[in-house]
Amino acid sequence: MNRRDFIAQSALATMAVGVTGFSAPAENKLPKWRGFNLLDFFSPDPSNARLQTTEDHFRWMRDWGFDFVRVPLAYPAYLDIDRTRNITAEDTYKIDSKAVDRIDALVRQAWKYNLHVSLNLHRAPGYCINAGFHEPFNLWKDQAAQEAFYFHWNMWAKLYRSESKNKISFDLVNEPSMREDMNDQHSKHSTVPGDLYRKLAIGASEAIRKENKDRIVIADGNNVGNSVIPEIADLDIGQSCRGYHPGIISHYKAPWAMKDIDNLPEPKWPGQVGKDYLSRAMLDKFYQPWIELANKGVGVHCGECGCWNKTPHEVFLAWFGDVLDILTSNKIGYSLWEFEGSFGLINSGRTDVVYEDWYGQKLDRKMLDLLKKY
Repeated sequence: MNRRDFIAQSALATMAVGVTGFSAPAENKLPKWRGFNLLDFFSPDPSNARLQTTEDHFRWMRDWGFDFVRVPLAYPAYLDIDRTRNITAEDTYKIDSKAVDRIDALVRQAWKYNLHVSLNLHRAPGYCINAGFHEPFNLWKDQAAQEAFYFHWNMWAKLYRSESKNKISFDLVNEPSMREDMNDQHSKHSTVPGDLYRKLAIGASEAIRKENKDRIVIADGNNVGNSVIPEIADLDIGQSCRGYHPGIISHYKAPWAMKDIDNLPEPKWPGQVGKDYLSRAMLDKFYQPWIELANKGVGVHCGECGCWNKTPHEVFLAWFGDVLDILTSNKIGYSLWEFEGSFGLINSGRTDVVYEDWYGQKLDRKMLDLLKKY
């Protein structure tokens, strides 16, 4: 093509955009990571830690084609405190270096198998989606909690400041919501005010990027991870959605998520369940805001997804196939909750699965095949 033809075609392209208003969507800024949540440090008490992830697990993940693990942390798990009494504001700064070393060992073992690690504060100073514990302050209301929150993220950023962004990222706080009663697991959630979430996201990202300006930072969606956060879309911060919609499928008979679990309608996919008809169309509608966000050039990843083991397996697989297809066809990666356990790929405790013996573990082969497809 000569220079004159090139100029002419460029002008036509510009006119076409002006006339139709069409322009190609931007790329999702986050990689399409695919992997699992690891719950080794999910408990706030190290004596109750699961510490279940082995080197074999990481090897299998890699060999099966996965490239990502998310590690939800309960911050008291790495504090040196008296666990016979309630945690205090001062306690939140008492870091146990040996506990940090145990978390770091897990991270580095994941790196050995070329898995990206996303550290997440599942329980942060002053907030956790799971109620039933004492916190000395409220992350959304108290400056002291916010300062402790920034302190923790700066600590982790310092530890990994020399590492490539291809190896480590930071997921600020799990499933934010406003909760008045931290001790009632069924207390109502409400959306965090957007300007408040923006303030905390900026404060935490600055604490992290003070150590490494190129660090990947991710914020979980508002309203328990379900809603896009438009108030931070202009920031260099990715956003993490959830793969649990609708809850009657993903958390069927889960006592921490539902009331009156003995009188729930039988889940179907697709099909009429109670007053609602569940279908692929409802998922398309649910994920559309997230797809639009990714198409605007904001990083989007699904940090948690999956289904508790009481949902009939064939219903779960049919629903989950639609979830994964919507996400991955729009270049959005996912992280299953969890690798091993009641939501997991191995040793899930489902009663309607013919498990495959995999080096002494009970492998859900149908589930693995579905995950590998996407």
